[in-house]
Amino acid sequence: MTVSVFVGTSVDGFIARPNGDLDFLPAGGGEPHGYNEFMASVDALVIGRKTFETVLSFAAWPYGNKRVVVLSSGPVDLSAVRGGVVEQMAGTPAEIVSKLAASGAHHLYVDGGITIQGFLRAGLVQRLIITRVPVLIGDGIPLFGTLPRDLRLNHVATQHYPSGLVKSEYRIAA
Repeated sequence: MTVSVFVGTSVDGFIARPNGDLDFLPAGGGEPHGYNEFMASVDALVIGRKTFETVLSFAAWPYGNKRVVVLSSGPVDLSAVRGGVVEQMAGTPAEIVSKLAASGAHHLYVDGGITIQGFLRAGLVQRLIITRVPVLIGDGIPLFGTLPRDLRLNHVATQHYPSGLVKSEYRIAA
């Protein structure tokens, strides 16, 4: 099982404003920077409840027919999803990976601050793709949180785009 993160951040490391707003990100994701190709390689997305609620506010469901797993130990209303394949799971990151692997998934896309941080702490993420948006927002929801130990990264590639986006890919070192 490969677990990947593909996320946009402000240059100062925030994935959203304190209230969860994403208004600093380029409209529609900005210019093509590999997201569609990445999504084509993914079997399932794993997101937290807050990320799910944010995505529900979008004009259209952004994940098409890709399998989406919402992590929450409490009830989640999935009825608002139109045209998506969404289910709820609860458990530790290791339990979630095990359940999804048993169902035939091979490549997971983990998104949302708390979810990303939990999978990193559990040592389950192998690949980080971080696109920095050329803006400082000063405060917000950080991409990274506390870790039980250092996570060494191997740089794979960095690309820059005319709009100022800078995408870097890393592999978590063994």
